[in-house]
Amino acid sequence: MPPALTLPDGRRLALDASPLLMGIVNITPDSFSDGGLLADAEQAIAHGVRLVADGADIVDIGGESTRPGHAPLTAAVELGRVLPVIKGLRQRTRTPLSIDTWKAEVAEAALLAGVSIINDVWGAQRDPAIADVAARHGAPIILMHNRETTDPGLDILSDVLRFLERSIGIALAAGVPREQIVVDPGIGLFGKTPEQSLLLIRRLAKLQELGCPILLGASRKSVIGVVTGQSVPADRVAGSVAAHLYGATQGAAIIRAHDVAAHAQAFKVWVALSQPSEPRA
Repeated sequence: MPPALTLPDGRRLALDASPLLMGIVNITPDSFSDGGLLADAEQAIAHGVRLVADGADIVDIGGESTRPGHAPLTAAVELGRVLPVIKGLRQRTRTPLSIDTWKAEVAEAALLAGVSIINDVWGAQRDPAIADVAARHGAPIILMHNRETTDPGLDILSDVLRFLERSIGIALAAGVPREQIVVDPGIGLFGKTPEQSLLLIRRLAKLQELGCPILLGASRKSVIGVVTGQSVPADRVAGSVAAHLYGATQGAAIIRAHDVAAHAQAFKVWVALSQPSEPRA
């Protein structure tokens, strides 16, 4: 049996030949890529349903921007944004939902509303109680590397490994089984230069030493723009697909993407070409 994430309702998300696709629903006025486009709950719900139709295996819902210089939110404001969308999507699809938050209070309420996975951009190190929430609900937790500041001279791969080892330790101590923990190197402006982000994608396989599935999220990120010259995030789709296909060859088990349809098509072809060729008659 292939490795899998077990959801609170007992369903299993298999981690096999093709990475799972996590579609993004940002309910934020200041998101780097699509800020304000889905600020209305009905628009966000419709977008989530469209992502499922496009091939998303998971829909990731976030109410607080993680871009540099974003305005911090209280848990109450964040919940006011995400709960109507969670409830609306729960009524319209059985596709698993994840909550993109670092706050234990938000994660708890989201799980009670029907979310299945916690996606913490601070790796349970800003609010360690979020790991207790995951353990109590039997929910998988995604632990992402993050930094307050950028240091071009930093050995970023070593820093990511040490950070994620601490994050995994927090989750394990709270009672989350290792097979329910996913790690994410935090590609983009999470305390990294574009060069450091490229290195992390190039060396992604190194994260397999942590013994957890890997999530890669380079979708529309500034590093894609640096390489391609595309200054508008929505114009970085092809570059994002290329980065994620490479990441899949390095062991990425989950791909977090804005443009699910393009990724679903690319990964179908990639899987088909990866199969052993039939012998000629």
